[in-house]
Amino acid sequence: MTQVFHTKSKVIITCNKRLSSYLQTEVEELGYTIERAFSTGVELNITLTECIKLNLNLRCASQILYSLKSFEAKNPEELYQTLVDIAWEELIDFSGYFSVTSNVDNPFITTPLFANLKVKDAIVDRIKAKKGIRPNSGSDANKTVVHLYWKDQNATIFIDTSGETLSKHGYRKIPGKAPMLEALATSVIMATKWDRKSPFVNPMCGSGTLAIEAALLATNRRPGLYRMNYGFMHVMGYDEEVFFQERRILKDQVIKNIDLQIIASDLSEDAVEVSKKNAKTAGVDQIIQFEIGDFAETNIPEGQKGVVVFNPEYGERLGTHTKLELTYKRMGDFMKTNCKGYYGYIFTGNPDLAKKIGLKADRKIEFYNGKLDCRMLEYELYDGSKRPENERPNR
Repeated sequence: MTQVFHTKSKVIITCNKRLSSYLQTEVEELGYTIERAFSTGVELNITLTECIKLNLNLRCASQILYSLKSFEAKNPEELYQTLVDIAWEELIDFSGYFSVTSNVDNPFITTPLFANLKVKDAIVDRIKAKKGIRPNSGSDANKTVVHLYWKDQNATIFIDTSGETLSKHGYRKIPGKAPMLEALATSVIMATKWDRKSPFVNPMCGSGTLAIEAALLATNRRPGLYRMNYGFMHVMGYDEEVFFQERRILKDQVIKNIDLQIIASDLSEDAVEVSKKNAKTAGVDQIIQFEIGDFAETNIPEGQKGVVVFNPEYGERLGTHTKLELTYKRMGDFMKTNCKGYYGYIFTGNPDLAKKIGLKADRKIEFYNGKLDCRMLEYELYDGSKRPENERPNR
């Protein structure tokens, strides 16, 4: 067990539903080979040390799980007997702290908390038997985190090398009202046709997440710059120099001087103030031009072909929302009139309101925002008369 940092094993990188393709792109761009991709993540075969780089670099991921053992367990007692044989004393300091998470679908388990308790008991009993003292445990994910995946009779026990989720990028100290999760915001931007050089315009910016993530992408600022604690740091055998070396690489690869227009506007002065503070924490406040006012007054740089991205309120699925219907119609009118030559995007969880936009979408890209089924609608906003079908660029 002491060699986990240098031993290759199955590693599962999880993400929220419908983000897997964007996560896959990120992982491959970092030079890793994906063994398998599925709806909520990807599988690799790498060492725990290699997980350090991934934790610091990935924007769309949630957790990075390093497999210790896969086995059969019909019931909680068989689970315990297998886990108590693992050399936990070589992984978790007996004077330390650990927590257990799980994803369980087993007929003997009515609550995940019971499965977590069996894992915790096995770890504590093993370390106490070997070291004469028991480590502390609880629900906090800021130290060593052990994860159990158990479906029917098939179980795998993992070290969660991330600890706290990677889907939050660490700069958003003030969340604002109904903020978009950072991992989702990055994926949304990756799904657009933005080239990271042309203007990026975000009316109705809220707490600024989309504009900030756009600035982070364009300047190659990675989430690891904003975080100093991960699960892998609390596994015995961890070499902190590897972490600091990876962090130095992150700092060196930041693009400092960039000629880029990112514009974020909101009717709420408070929202813009929150956005500015979050952008300052992320180190990109000088890159983003913030404006206060109605979205229809947002400055759209002329003579360029950028993107305009809206994330308006969705309202409830049922019922009539006269005010929001008008807002969605105005968004369509604004894009058609003010954003010629751009690609326009509206992210919404309300298909009825989407019909009020008044434009035909070229693409409908599927996402979830939490558990809500959402679409990002793409509009090619032609400058002048619409080109014939045979002159359109291939997609």
